[in-house]
Amino acid sequence: MSSSISHTIKQRDNANDVFITPLELAKTHIDMCGGTADDIWYDPFKNSGSYYNQFPAESAGKEWSEILEGKDFFEYEGKPTIICSNPPYSMIDRVLEKSVSLKPRVISYLLGIGNLTARRMEMMEKAGYKIKALHMCKVFKWYGMSVCVVWDNTIEKSIFSFDRTVWK
Repeated sequence: MSSSISHTIKQRDNANDVFITPLELAKTHIDMCGGTADDIWYDPFKNSGSYYNQFPAESAGKEWSEILEGKDFFEYEGKPTIICSNPPYSMIDRVLEKSVSLKPRVISYLLGIGNLTARRMEMMEKAGYKIKALHMCKVFKWYGMSVCVVWDNTIEKSIFSFDRTVWK
């Protein structure tokens, strides 16, 4: 895909960010997060329930938001211990900032590979979250490769390193 097409996608007036995660991929992603019976799972972008409906039944609870059902993630005030979902890519900075403000142990999102930038990794590390796991995947008809990213605030070191040096 050319850079002009990529630019058009990023700058469109109507982001149309609704892309339903295949059930098997959502399950793979959920399993990457780990979790215990004490965890409260939260899906901020429930839509059809690919994630929410597959959260562990043995957990302490599960919660959701879905703007199309009148429950806006940006107004949510719960105390989840694990956030796991497929967010709208057009709002990824706001999504990460809101997620961090909720102070869960784990924040995990399915992102377009281009959304996992050094700036965002640095932002998450400054907030105390390190990358614990990554899973690259390809979903038919989605733009480019995707990656499930699991950030955890209980680990000391990220499995992933980066720098923001512009090399010449």
